[in-house]
Parts: sequence; C-alpha cells; structure tokens
Amino acid sequence: MTESLHIVCPHCHTTNRIARDDLAAAPGCGKCHKPLFTGHPVALDEAAFEKHIARSQVPVLVDFWAPWCGPCRAMAPAFEQAAQQLEPGMRLAKVNTEEAQSLAARFNIRSIPTLALFVNGREVARQPGAMGAADIVRWARSQRA
Repeated sequence: MTESLHIVCPHCHTTNRIARDDLAAAPGCGKCHKPLFTGHPVALDEAAFEKHIARSQVPVLVDFWAPWCGPCRAMAPAFEQAAQQLEPGMRLAKVNTEEAQSLAARFNIRSIPTLALFVNGREVARQPGAMGAADIVRWARSQRA
C-alpha cells in the first residue's frame, strides 16, 4: 500500500491527500484543479503560512525577505531556481516580513534574507544571508539527511 501525504495547494490553500509515488507525476488540486507544484516559490501571508507549515507533509523552505532589501532581491532568482530543483520533495515559500510582521517577530527574524526549514510544523534549521541557487539546494538537502 502506498503512503499518502497531505499537500497544501499553493493556489487555493486546500489540503490534498496525494500518494507519495504520485508526487513526481505533477498532481493537481482536488478543489481548484491547478498544479500542486509549479516549480516556483509560493508567496504566503500569515493565514496561508499557518496552513502550509501545519498541514503540509513535505518540508517547507521559507525565505523571509523584504522588498527594500538589496540582498533579498539579489537572492530571489536563485530561490526561484532552487524551487525548480527541490520540488516536489519540498515546498518553497516566501514571506514578506513587511506585510507579515507578526510572523517575523514570532520566529525572531533578525536579518534578511533568512531561510528557515520547517518539517512537520516545526522549524528544524535556519540560514541567514543571501545564497546562490546551488548553495540553497545543497543546504536544504543537507538538512533533510
């Protein structure tokens, strides 16, 4: 019997049950029928962040950033490239700390950009500072070992 996972849709934020073996087959959302993995980071507000962190059974790598931050803007294309390499085994998400200030405070984000990896609703690793795509992928995969 194939193990199933809960995956939160990046479009409508509905929780879907997907067989682990079907992750690579580009599964769609049961509600909105859009792809569950797009190869792009999903922008999360506070409510969507709670759903993705609490309900997704794949790790969620979050980029805490702000629009005025030069290193954040410089890292954005690398984070986009990392999403193409890490999905569907990991969800990549972005949280704008200017719009979600309570999340930044709750997770004690002191510098941006900061990457935080969440597994089963808990933060398991954190990396401050801008990185290239290869470094993001390498760091994220090393945390899953």
